[in-house]
Amino acid sequence: MTESQPLATVMKAEALLQQVRGKLGPDCRLYRAPGRVNLIGEHTDYNQGLVMPTAINRFTYAAAVPLSRKELRLESREFEQSYTASLDAIRPAQGWGNYVLGMAAGLMQRGYELRGSRLQIQSEIPFGAGLSSSAALEISTGLAMLGTSQTWPREGMDLVWAAHFSDHHFVGVLSGIMDQFVSTYGRRGCALLLDCRSLEWEPVPLPPDCDLVICNTGVRHALAGSEYNQRRQECQAGVECFQRRRPQVRSLRDVHEDDLQRWQADLPEVVFRRCRHIITENQRVIEARQAFRDGNLYRLGELFAASHRSLRDDYEVSCAELDAMVEAAEAAPGFVAGRMTGGGFGGCTVNLVHQPYTAEFIASVAATYARLMGKKPDIWAVESANGGGELTAQPGSQELLIRAAT
Repeated sequence: MTESQPLATVMKAEALLQQVRGKLGPDCRLYRAPGRVNLIGEHTDYNQGLVMPTAINRFTYAAAVPLSRKELRLESREFEQSYTASLDAIRPAQGWGNYVLGMAAGLMQRGYELRGSRLQIQSEIPFGAGLSSSAALEISTGLAMLGTSQTWPREGMDLVWAAHFSDHHFVGVLSGIMDQFVSTYGRRGCALLLDCRSLEWEPVPLPPDCDLVICNTGVRHALAGSEYNQRRQECQAGVECFQRRRPQVRSLRDVHEDDLQRWQADLPEVVFRRCRHIITENQRVIEARQAFRDGNLYRLGELFAASHRSLRDDYEVSCAELDAMVEAAEAAPGFVAGRMTGGGFGGCTVNLVHQPYTAEFIASVAATYARLMGKKPDIWAVESANGGGELTAQPGSQELLIRAAT
């Protein structure tokens, strides 16, 4: 499947292709995958729950040429460290290369025969901002390694599961599949409502009269070194408690609010609050889908606000900067809905903003946040985007074709 792109994107792709071919040679091919912002449904993915992310038009690019030797050579414009590894003996390393090395191992585990590749990577997604730069890195490089091996994904889920393997076994983050899924399957103009148990999904059209605005607190999170894995363990402790009452419970997805209240006394207080967030967040995703369908922006505002409170108070993954950014947005012109997004402990907020007020909204939030926290934030209006693929651009053409992964 191919898709056409706006002229500005075509010019950018032409420039990128010329740049990387100048360094890597005329046989170089270029791949990309988008970051994402999660509208609602936070920390529910690894609890087999419901999520509603959208891919955004901030991308990680992987330029690739084949090598005669069966090895990977990895370079990045963002990091000084480079890597060389044999495809016959891939092991975890240190730093950003683990995402790519793990992706190679995951693809081979799924039956793909990889040839040697030299990859040069660059990204316009800020690292540690909660916009899934890691999944975009995994999916873009996975496509690049397949491309230089003269093959292509049999199905998009092969990319998703290979990236999931990379996170768990090379990076050390016990992630769910939301980020990798939307970076692969993203659809322009829509969020994706994904059931992380059944893997059923549906596009949810975004309001045409609202912009997506991302506000970066400037606080970087590091999930592997944070309390992320602890939250997962606390959720599992809750599951084990409920299983003693109802053996059919497989995850918090199977637990209802009535069950939570009935057996509250059996749960440690912290575990109770973690479970309450997951159970109520799943319900908020369902209600948000209906609100998007109905164009009920007021209800979306209520649901986003409730999600942020739950993440702040029950799941305890917010921070002073995220709370200040939400407060600044709620008082800004054109505000519809907003909350923290991503794993937490820093990163970004996501906001729906009435289009005529976007510039005023950005200026107001920047000024208020600077007053509250003493530093200037990065704020961008972004657009939804399609999932990863290969870029081709003919010089002078006004059409860029992307060979999509799905």
